[in-house]
Amino acid sequence: MGLRDKLFKKKPPTLEEDIHTACEWVVMALNSSGYKADYTLESMKEIDRFIDEQSGENGIISRNRGKIIFSLGCYIGETVICLYGGKWHTDDNDPQGEINASVELENNTVIFPMQRVIKRYQNGSEDGIYAYVYVLSPDKTTLE
Repeated sequence: MGLRDKLFKKKPPTLEEDIHTACEWVVMALNSSGYKADYTLESMKEIDRFIDEQSGENGIISRNRGKIIFSLGCYIGETVICLYGGKWHTDDNDPQGEINASVELENNTVIFPMQRVIKRYQNGSEDGIYAYVYVLSPDKTTLE
């Protein structure tokens, strides 16, 4: 590594920066594949549909499981923040930081979106994303 490389070396991105990048990527990928990712509660049904349709042996998820599951979790967290307010909590020193990243809502509820996507992928619809996000709503009158 030369002097110029040392002077202009970029710091690696933080986990929170990676979350935003992954979220943008998955929104573009989902929308270009016929799934509506628009940061709405209704789009959580699209995440459930995507996981159902793409989890099989030949599904898209099997080709790049880690990146896709992480990115879906990022999108879910960002959607929750858009809908209900809150902020990400990350730890760049945690070797499992990508899995342990959490969102703390304004009412102090803490959720772990990446862990939920893993459960949804492993367990199926019983760990649905739509219901997970819906119950966070301060105004939940009916389950759509």
